[in-house]
Amino acid sequence: MNIISNLKTLYEIDDSLWLEENIKLLKTKQFDKLDLENLIEELEDLGSEKKHRLESLLEQVIRHFLLLNYWDSERAYNKAHWESEIVNFQNQLETYLNTNLRHYLQQNISRIYGKTLRYVRKKTQDTVTFPDECPYTLNDLLSDF
Repeated sequence: MNIISNLKTLYEIDDSLWLEENIKLLKTKQFDKLDLENLIEELEDLGSEKKHRLESLLEQVIRHFLLLNYWDSERAYNKAHWESEIVNFQNQLETYLNTNLRHYLQQNISRIYGKTLRYVRKKTQDTVTFPDECPYTLNDLLSDF
């Protein structure tokens, strides 16, 4: 059995060990021995996971900005909490954000806002009027307020 078959089998049994073996092959420039099919799939999944993580964090920032700026009846009681949550999620975003992912978020901010809007409307039991379009730029959402 050649190394490719072994790696493909290893992938099904122990993906952590499979990853270690592929890393060794990459480091030693043994490209012809890589399990390319599964490696490509894993890299695509990794990219998707990063995007999902950043979308989720940005959604949290938008939620708290909306609650802070529009839910007047709850602001006095929740202001400090919402502001601290914004900072927390901004810090997490900063950890993962690079130029490409920033561009990705910029392109998808309307879609992310739509998901956020569903949440805040439900949370406020539709007693608050939120803008139909995102009132914030990505820079607004990532900056100190």
